[in-house]
Amino acid sequence: MNPRHLIAAAAFSLATAVAAATSIPGQPTVETPAGTVIGSVVDGVEYYRGIPYAQPPVGPLRLKPPAQLKAFGTIDATEIGPSCPQMIIKEFPPLLGEVVQNPVVERALFLGAALGNETEDCLSISVMRPEGTSSDERLPVLFWIHGGGFEIGSSQPYNASVIVPRGVALGKPFILVSVNYRLGGFGFLGGKELLAEGSTNLGLLDQRMALEWVGDNIADFGGDPDAVTIWGESAGAFSVFDHLTAYDGDNTYKGRPLFRAGIMSSGSILPADPVDGPRAQAVFDTVAEAANCSSHPTLDKVACLREAEYDVFLAATNAVPVFMSYSSFGLSYMPRPDGKILTASGETLAKAGKIARVPIIVGGVEDEGTVFSIFQSNITTEDALVSYLNDVIFTGATRQDIAALVDTYPYNNGEDGSPFGTGALNQAYPQFKRLAAVLGDAAFILMRRAFLSMLPASMPAWTFQGSWERGTPILGSFHTSDLPRAFYNTDDGSRAMQDRFIAFVASLDPNGGVSAPDGCKGRWPTWQQSQQLLEFRANSTHLVPDDFRATSFEYVQANLNIFRQ
Repeated sequence: MNPRHLIAAAAFSLATAVAAATSIPGQPTVETPAGTVIGSVVDGVEYYRGIPYAQPPVGPLRLKPPAQLKAFGTIDATEIGPSCPQMIIKEFPPLLGEVVQNPVVERALFLGAALGNETEDCLSISVMRPEGTSSDERLPVLFWIHGGGFEIGSSQPYNASVIVPRGVALGKPFILVSVNYRLGGFGFLGGKELLAEGSTNLGLLDQRMALEWVGDNIADFGGDPDAVTIWGESAGAFSVFDHLTAYDGDNTYKGRPLFRAGIMSSGSILPADPVDGPRAQAVFDTVAEAANCSSHPTLDKVACLREAEYDVFLAATNAVPVFMSYSSFGLSYMPRPDGKILTASGETLAKAGKIARVPIIVGGVEDEGTVFSIFQSNITTEDALVSYLNDVIFTGATRQDIAALVDTYPYNNGEDGSPFGTGALNQAYPQFKRLAAVLGDAAFILMRRAFLSMLPASMPAWTFQGSWERGTPILGSFHTSDLPRAFYNTDDGSRAMQDRFIAFVASLDPNGGVSAPDGCKGRWPTWQQSQQLLEFRANSTHLVPDDFRATSFEYVQANLNIFRQ
């Protein structure tokens, strides 16, 4: 079966399961300054889905910062809302078809997708709270930002059916909020033309406006606007980091912090060249050309893109490589320094201390790079590996820079590569495990450690690694494999992470009142105290020294600028 069809089938299956859950008669209603929101109740959770938080970014508001929505009257928020327009994954190599046959992989990849119903009018937020919550309860809030390479994904697949009742069972009730934000060329198109009018990093500004909506309205749902934790995975985790460093670390709104803590799952610093730099400008020029806006007789390029028909503009934004392709982590669309919301590349801001001083949890999975390395089976030699990394991913580095990086990852017939700890197994093609190790470390694992090494002692940070899926053929504990465990699974290994995160949301301490299953107990020290990470395994947790691949880390830490895209 085509991998796209497999993922769609998984999406339909899970969506059907959610819809089929037992609905309780009666529709809860919340009055907000913007209007009345009518929700639904499913298995002990009240859902208020698809609430608009900004004006529709269509017509003259396309490619503009989000505009505040004054009022919406009465809305029926009982149905799953639409997704934002998605990039189109076009490449399906045989290896991808092989790995998505695995149910663990299929389920995880589904959570990175959207459930259809894509539309440009997509800026909405969903609020999920324990049944019976009153407006005067002031519960802590967990604000979820989905991943997908800034190109695909949606808040749709993530519901509160497991983690919100778990919070209630632990005596730590909280409210879950999820957000849709503009993606791809709709949300992260760069170029000097858009920079000149202040219309860059729009997806990040969408997220910020959604946080402001929470600050203004969450108290009406029984939430505490002063107790918000922002949490994201992959692109969502990179977004959390960007909110920590946005406006040089100023996270206030109306004189109050928008959030008091952050959780980053598979992502932290994403080094980036300026939004009007060569890479971003080349993407803009390609999109403008594809939309027939490069030499319009009466309109400038940006005005032409705004007036283009939706299907024309969507196709034009897809004229550049998507991240789930041979280009892999060489992202066409991503947040970039614009001199305003992001005044410099992330590593520069973190080093300078231009970061909101809030407690954080940051971590990921053991084999972050495998899923990004299944498209490049032509890479069979070290020379080809260096060329690929230099020509496609880290184009601002010199070939000597990349060769020196690769040299810190011995070939050894794949025995030291990713998936780690599998010896000579899982070498899908001659340089697969080496490429997977480099990409996973440079983008996620060792970049996380570099970020932690920059933090002041006054900013407590805990770090983790998910190793639940060791043994998954080809991929190991792969990127996104933590998502089902965070949102849907109820086994001991998944509960261990859920309970730590819930404790952190409630008390800013992941050890606070945690009653973990046997094998998952023990105090989790901050990274500053111990330089250890908490490793989540299938049925146990272990503290592990965060010092593996030391030679590679030394090179990454000393050369962070070569990883800018």
